[in-house]
Amino acid sequence: LLTDPVIPCGAILAEHLSLPSVYFLRGVPCVLDFEATQCPNPPSYVPRAFSQLTDHMSFLQRVKNLLFDTQNLFLCDFAIEPFSKLASEFLKRDVTVLDLLRKGSVWLLRLEFVLDYPRPLMPNIIPIGGVNCAHKE
Repeated sequence: LLTDPVIPCGAILAEHLSLPSVYFLRGVPCVLDFEATQCPNPPSYVPRAFSQLTDHMSFLQRVKNLLFDTQNLFLCDFAIEPFSKLASEFLKRDVTVLDLLRKGSVWLLRLEFVLDYPRPLMPNIIPIGGVNCAHKE
């Protein structure tokens, strides 16, 4: 089942139908893609989105990056909780969105390392950068 994991309804349906899921994404809010694929993502080295920091940070910038990351703990629980309840009710067992995303077979990641910071990738993550770019002659 090809789906975008930002709204996890496709992941819920794939789990219900026992189908392998293929995720096509640019990035998941709350860094759920890093957690689901178990990619390293230390806040002391990887700049967070909208922080306007680079990969060369001073100590105070690293602290700022860490503080920027802590807001995700509260906002993400608030945003993801309704989908966890929906999945638990639909599948008739206790399940979280992160549990569903961990079962993804292939992650087609629309990354372009010219624009994004390089990051470690797991074997089931395939970067397909430039897929949204038009070729002009």
